[in-house]
Amino acid sequence: MGLRKHECKDCKSKRKRKSIRCRGCACDQLRKLQTLTEVDVFLSGGTVLEDVIFVTFDPNNCCAFFNDNETEPGSVLIVDCQFIQAIRIEAD
Repeated sequence: MGLRKHECKDCKSKRKRKSIRCRGCACDQLRKLQTLTEVDVFLSGGTVLEDVIFVTFDPNNCCAFFNDNETEPGSVLIVDCQFIQAIRIEAD
């Protein structure tokens, strides 16, 4: 109980960083994005995933799941949100 009271500053900051996984703008947006939203995903390597459907986001391992019904019907794309540069939310 009293151990954290005497914890060093470096230890506190390391503990705090560990509690926040999946950092970055794209990860934050995926946490809030409504499922079944059609998006384009721009990856850091230059690849673009066009017209994919957002399925879910797992904040424990940073995996974002998308359905790709255009290119490969019935397939699931799993992307680490930390490698997403941008997300375009398709207009209705």
